[in-house]
Amino acid sequence: MPKTNNISFYAIALLLSCISTAALAANTLNSVRIWAAPDSTRVVFDLGDKPAYESFTLSNPQRLVIDLADTVQGKKLNLTKLNDSPLVKRVRLSKPPKKSTLRLVVDLKQAATASLFSLPPTGPYGDRLVVDFEQGRTSQSTVKQDSDRSQTTDRDIIIAVDAGHGGDDPGSIGPSGTYEKGVAFAIAQKLADKLNAVDGITAIMIRKGDYFVNLNRRSELARQAKADLLVSVHADAFTSPQPSGASVWVLSNRRANSEMGRILEQGDQVSQLLGGVGEIVQNTDSEQYLMRTLIDMSMDNSRSAGYRVASNVLNQLGQVTKLHKSRPEYASLAVLKSPDIPSLLVETGYISNPREEKLLRSSAHQQQVAGAIFNGILHYYQSYPPEGTLLAKHSSVTHKVASGESLSVISARYNVSISAIKKANGLKSDVVRIGQKLIIPRA
Repeated sequence: MPKTNNISFYAIALLLSCISTAALAANTLNSVRIWAAPDSTRVVFDLGDKPAYESFTLSNPQRLVIDLADTVQGKKLNLTKLNDSPLVKRVRLSKPPKKSTLRLVVDLKQAATASLFSLPPTGPYGDRLVVDFEQGRTSQSTVKQDSDRSQTTDRDIIIAVDAGHGGDDPGSIGPSGTYEKGVAFAIAQKLADKLNAVDGITAIMIRKGDYFVNLNRRSELARQAKADLLVSVHADAFTSPQPSGASVWVLSNRRANSEMGRILEQGDQVSQLLGGVGEIVQNTDSEQYLMRTLIDMSMDNSRSAGYRVASNVLNQLGQVTKLHKSRPEYASLAVLKSPDIPSLLVETGYISNPREEKLLRSSAHQQQVAGAIFNGILHYYQSYPPEGTLLAKHSSVTHKVASGESLSVISARYNVSISAIKKANGLKSDVVRIGQKLIIPRA
């Protein structure tokens, strides 16, 4: 009997100890989520409250150690190997420096820079500690190769298609739980497919999956791809469900001027914007005003082109959906920051509006919206093809017939009459076959 009492006493004491430890802890770690991108990885620690943390790195092997003060595990965590990440091998627990601290170790596959920051509750998420790992960036010398594109002939027009948000950033959330990031990616992918079907145009996706790309990094990736245009796809939202309609935004004067000033302070970027001329000017102190003039001219040209493309896109969107604004709007947004690349941001509708949320979830509507953006871009470049491009060399484009396409569908896409297409291709009937290449004359 005494033996049983002793066991009961120790069991109760152990239980009270666990309860007191949890009660003293000001925070709990509830889950760990990982979002892997091609050259970066985001690790998100979901917590019950705002985190208090310290971190340091260790090498041989490479790892990041994070100490969460006054924190315990909220539940057993699934900390498994992450083979899909190019940088993160696994996340594990380690012996803490003191009982009230929860120590986490992120084992890395290679050396990487880590950026840590906390985020307050938003949407479906509570308090979070976010760690962004990035591997070494492309060197400036590599980026600058062939920067003078006027020497290139018969090249493709490059369109950088950016799907907004991604990964841990869901964007706006609709009344029925639709995430903006998913809608934006679906429309962006459909747009890229349509652009890539045109001979003389190549589309690149800024993000190719469900992961987050830093806003400033998006324009950097477009520049590295030597993009002629950057199109960012989003869905709008408001605090009430009434607002509706699509809109298109372009770079504001204020943002353009501040970006130009920042670039002038960073001489290593000038050559990226101006090619060989930039290298000559930036090394000549007495000619600094020429550098500013050249960048100013580049900025004016890109903003003018961006506005014209935006106007075309808005006109086409008006044929498939309601418009919130009938003219392009100016904005000081992070993704609209490149003075050298024409850039526009397309708000495809209000995801906070129940009717438009339902439309934006529809694959058929996504195709219509992507088609409208495509038509606006194509019509612009058919009228103003950049010098040295295949579209500038030929007065027509080539289209490869896809499954489900008819001559009337292709005619509507390019805004060219059926008779004009038949004449350009010597067709005697309206019948086309999958895989057939058609010459599309300019509208």
